Amino acid sequence: MRRTQEDRTRATRAALIAAARKLFAEHGYTAVSAEQIVAAAGVTRGALQHHFGDKKALFAEVLDQMEVELSQHIFVATDDPWELLTGGLTRFLDACEEPELVQIALRDAPAVLGWQAWREIEARHNLSLIEAGLTLAMDAGVIRRQPVRTLAHLLLSSCIEAALLIAAGHPRAETEQTLLTLLDGLRAPDRPAR
Repeated sequence: MRRTQEDRTRATRAALIAAARKLFAEHGYTAVSAEQIVAAAGVTRGALQHHFGDKKALFAEVLDQMEVELSQHIFVATDDPWELLTGGLTRFLDACEEPELVQIALRDAPAVLGWQAWREIEARHNLSLIEAGLTLAMDAGVIRRQPVRTLAHLLLSSCIEAALLIAAGHPRAETEQTLLTLLDGLRAPDRPAR
């Protein structure tokens, strides 16, 4: 069966992303050359330039793919809005202990893409999940009503900071408990902590 141009394009992009992701995770962005990526992917330097432009754009695509996967990992359907928030937080911190995610998303991304671009990618994939969880919790009376978008930004920032602390060696249990205590402070007055 003949492959179409679209199939070849998809295969080339996938090979570049997979090779880059593996190399970035193992060695860090700055230690990996474009030549190493194309050799590992089995494609030409021209293919990298055609599909991504440069190594930095390929890195952004790798990070984007990882954020999609992370969002899917974090969200677990439940009827309990509090569990949706606290369970999502725990799953996020679990993922942030994975060496691949630490190297690419927490160490390299801010330096390679710049703080603003990194935060925009984080927000694009995670902010709407946090907003949905907060809205459900507010609608169920589990947490006090407040501006959802602002609160979501603050919680996302707190989660990212917690992940950075853990990646830097701060105790996971202490960091997670502190973040859960912060979240518990949002509870509606008639909803005791669990």
